[in-house]
Order: sequence, then structure tokens, then C-alpha cells
Amino acid sequence: MADGGAFSSSLPSSDASRPMPRHDWTRADIEQLLALPFPELMYRAQTTHRAWFDPTEIQISTLLSIKTGGCPEDCAYCPQSSRHEESVKAEKLMAVEKVLVEARRARDAGAARFCMGAAWRSPKERDLDTVCQMIEGVKAMGLETCVTLGMLDAEQSARLRDAGLDYYNHNLDTSPEYYGEIITTRTYQERLDTLANVRDAGINVCCGGIVGMGEDESDRAGLLATLASLPKHPESVPINLLVRVAGTPLASAEAVDPIDFVRVIAAARIAMPSSHVRLAAGRENMTDEAQTLCFMAGANSIFYGERLLTTPNPAATRDRKLIDRLGMRTSMAKA
Repeated sequence: MADGGAFSSSLPSSDASRPMPRHDWTRADIEQLLALPFPELMYRAQTTHRAWFDPTEIQISTLLSIKTGGCPEDCAYCPQSSRHEESVKAEKLMAVEKVLVEARRARDAGAARFCMGAAWRSPKERDLDTVCQMIEGVKAMGLETCVTLGMLDAEQSARLRDAGLDYYNHNLDTSPEYYGEIITTRTYQERLDTLANVRDAGINVCCGGIVGMGEDESDRAGLLATLASLPKHPESVPINLLVRVAGTPLASAEAVDPIDFVRVIAAARIAMPSSHVRLAAGRENMTDEAQTLCFMAGANSIFYGERLLTTPNPAATRDRKLIDRLGMRTSMAKA
């Protein structure tokens, strides 16, 4: 296993001294990382992080649900599924002008990237036309663009690229072995195929998973090993803490020990040293101290705003206060 090497300052190391990313990570490798004594794991994560990034910078992104509810998939964690009790009411795709108003507000609040999510299995042609207009408008504001629209084929990926899309989000959610316990309407391979189509089109990949869905430590290792053994690591790796929503099959899932969650962040940082590791859903339920440990473990990106699709997110003022208390700063750098 790579340990990230030594550091001499808070600034990123030169290319020559950086530990090169590996693409041969196994589940056993990640399990060994997760089993390290906590101080040793944090040290390895910190030294790796400092070799690639300024540890005082946090990248800010904003996520907007542009089409909420009515999804035909059966993801056990998601209230947007039409198959669950008390599912979110289905809404139409937002108008382009309304999306651009939200993007401008996000930019003015300090966001570097604007992410748009639609509850689809896969986008229809007429909807893709509208999304492309949104991407072009957001891009014209100077923001990086990201969308999550479900499965994509090669042609759809190329259309999004031509519209100026910077990032496509498509999470693996969990390990290949545990996946069937969470989702039955889409295969793991279909998710990997979408990632390949996006990558082949020249779009950056945003891909991570969720912790707290009843998986064990081996499954968490399996997720990270799958991500870290891709031919090219995702540029952004969102790590979500399950938000337990009433009416979903995982509403009563057992809470995750915050230290165990930090361990996942640290292992992700070590295994994918050049990726932005993002704290995504679940931050509303984290203490400031738990979030700080995540930053120390190598998380260097957060979603900013009051909501993430359909779940709460810490208020922007709380985020700003924490970042200021830690003597850190927000970054407009590309991930």
C-alpha cells in the first residue's frame, strides 16, 4: 500500500515528489487501510493530501434538483423513487430561466461549480435539449458545470460534452457485492458503462457512494477499491452519509459511527490522491468536529446551500463560520 510520502509545507508538492496514483487497488488493500490505528490512518491521509492539494482550501459546489420525483428506479435510500411510500411528488423539468437564476445566486455566494440533478432513469431527447441549454447558460456565467441525469449512452454523452459540460455525476453507491441489496432496477455494470461513455466523451467524472446503508466494512472497501481501480480515477469523489428518509426502505438503518465515516474519507484520499474528495449528503447530521476530522482526513470539497436534491444541507452561514474558525478558505480552483 502507498502511504503518501512525507511533506514539508502546506503547499502541494512538485510533480516529481508526489506519490503517483495506483490503479491496482484491491478490496484487501483498502480493508488494511481501514483497519489501521486511527492516528496512523490520519497521518497517511494527511501526507497524501498535502502532496496534491493545499490542505487549507475547500472547494464549494452547489447542487440543484432540476427535475424532482417520479423516478422509476427502486434505490432503497431515495425518496424520489415512485416505488416507495411517501415518495416525493413528481415535478416537471424546471425552466431554463429559473435554473439560471439559481446558478447566478450560487455563483454570487461563492460556488465554483453548479451541479444539476434530474430524477430520471435516462434522459429523453427533448429533455436533453433543455439540459444542454442549461449547461450553456451556466457555463457562460463562469461556473463549472455538472449534471446527474441517470444512465447515458455514447451519443448522449457526446451531446453533453458539446454543450460544454465539465463533469458528469453517476455514483456507484456501494460495492458490487452489496449493490443488489440496494437497487434491483439497474445493474452495476450499467453504471460502469455510463461512466465509460462519459469518460470516452472527454467529460470529467464525478463518482462516489453512500455510507450507512447496512453495508459492512468490507463493502465500503469494495466500493473504494472499484473506484480506485478504474483506468482513470474520478476527478471528484462524493462520499455521502445516508440521510434516513421516512417512507424509504432504509428509513430505520443504523447510524454510522462518525469515526468510521472519517476512516472512509481517509481511505478514499489515500487511494485516489489526485481526486477531490467531497463531503456530500448527510452533513446536516454531522457535528462541526466530525466535519473537521473529515477535512483533516483529506476531504476538500463540500456542497453548499440549504438542500441537496431533496434532503437538508447545513445552512451556508454555518459552513462559512466553520471554515473561518478553522482558518481555511474556499477555492475556485478546478477539480
